[in-house]
Amino acid sequence: MRDMADEEIISRIDELVEEERELRKRAVGNGLTVEEQGRLGLLEQRLDQCWDLLRQRRANAEFNQDPNAAKARPIDQVESYRQ
Repeated sequence: MRDMADEEIISRIDELVEEERELRKRAVGNGLTVEEQGRLGLLEQRLDQCWDLLRQRRANAEFNQDPNAAKARPIDQVESYRQ
């Protein structure tokens, strides 16, 4: 994921959330195909990654550091965080 302004990250989060909602709606009743289940898992991972990047940027800005210094962390690192 390239460096993005907060607004771009939020926009990307909105897109991912919308796709996730659509898949979850489809899951009710008919269920999801294997491909759709995989896509849903990937969306959840990407959302976690985007939220982490946004938190990093905001923390940097709060402590007078360059928000652009924040970098997307690997999914396996982000997924291991406790919520």
